[in-house]
Amino acid sequence: MLQGIRGIKHPAKDPQLERALANPHDAGAPPSLLPPVLQYCGLGIFGALLVFALVCGVTDHWRRATFALGVALTWLAGLRLVCDSRVMGVLGVRSRRFDAAFTTTLGVSMMFVAGTVDSLGS
Repeated sequence: MLQGIRGIKHPAKDPQLERALANPHDAGAPPSLLPPVLQYCGLGIFGALLVFALVCGVTDHWRRATFALGVALTWLAGLRLVCDSRVMGVLGVRSRRFDAAFTTTLGVSMMFVAGTVDSLGS
């Protein structure tokens, strides 16, 4: 067994540690049909959407930032449904359905607010 820094084993190399770190809410979930490369590409798109929302927020385009964050959360909901919990990492908190429903509700609400609030001349 390969040892990491100071004798700490990497989770992928230790099955017992891998099971301990697994999401207990997804214990019976089937593995994703998407290859891991596509799953990580989806997470990259999510990260790019977050960066875009941050840039819009910093440059005082709050409606665009709110809408972009809503789009990012809705994208995350789709990712949560099709990606493995191991790939999602800390973004997979509960079961796939709960996480997807929560982030969809939050994302759609943010897009609704960004689209319906009057811009007040900005």
